[in-house]
Amino acid sequence: MSEQILLQAEVTDELVGKRLDQAVAQLFPEYSRSRLQGWIKDGSLTVDGEVKRPRDKMMGGEQLKIDAQLEMIEEHKGQNIPLDVVYEDESILIINKPAGLVVHPAPGHPDGTLLNALLHRCPEIAQVPRAGIVHRLDMDTTGLMVVAKTIPAQTDLVEQLQERSMGREYEAVVQRVMTGGGMVDEPMGRDSRNRQKMAVVGVGKEAITHYRVLEKFRAHTYIRLKLETGRTHQIRVHMAHIHHPLIGDPMYGGRFRLPKGATESLQQELKGFKRQALHARKLELYHPETGELMSWEVDLPDDMVQLLDTLKQDMKQQADDELLG
Repeated sequence: MSEQILLQAEVTDELVGKRLDQAVAQLFPEYSRSRLQGWIKDGSLTVDGEVKRPRDKMMGGEQLKIDAQLEMIEEHKGQNIPLDVVYEDESILIINKPAGLVVHPAPGHPDGTLLNALLHRCPEIAQVPRAGIVHRLDMDTTGLMVVAKTIPAQTDLVEQLQERSMGREYEAVVQRVMTGGGMVDEPMGRDSRNRQKMAVVGVGKEAITHYRVLEKFRAHTYIRLKLETGRTHQIRVHMAHIHHPLIGDPMYGGRFRLPKGATESLQQELKGFKRQALHARKLELYHPETGELMSWEVDLPDDMVQLLDTLKQDMKQQADDELLG
């Protein structure tokens, strides 16, 4: 199933001397540069009825025409999966994702995903590439995500991500006690020994994570993180790289160890925490239609609240023991 796109525009004087791909990006801003490039290359976008190359220069006055098919998502079906919607309007949807919800269908998870839930809630979102999903959270990471409900909104949000104007703050509980906050600026790519994992690699893509300490415990630290970039598993990899892997991280957490002298309740809590202790707490962006700066914040999920409570009780127990001892 597809939607027919028919658009026309004239190359204006201020675009004289510009490359075709630069001109169309300004004349058709509701579509991404990559989509427009594709239409130029496959002949769906013509100049005075002729197919041109992206690098061809504009002389002014040319008639541009787009006659393209916009493929809709049809291999995936909508499913009635409950969503915790924090905000919604005609352009965007903000959700608080629970642990265990996969964002996009993949091998091993053909359905039951956020994408299936979105197709059920907003059937028209099938016209938007990837059902409007512009960024991901790992299956067991909780918290805020934005979804674009229209193609112009998607184009704008992707640009915000690329320009790093979208603010994303996370909270996590990591192993070992941190001395203070800092920044990890280490490139990332696929792990050469295990293609399922990401790693810090010398020739990888730029990845920058800022972090600061919120609370210290006997053998763990509660931290807040802010991303400049959005690489796959970025926080998990960067924290493991500086020897502070996330509690419960099955992929990057290393060998499970209980801290010396941990109370029975803390031992049980750590043994039973089977996901990475990571939550996308705050999201800030410019609304793609109005340009208004908007922000949302959601509380920690119950399992992380309980984890922090148990860590505090363990600290108190240690302090009481030292007083008595």
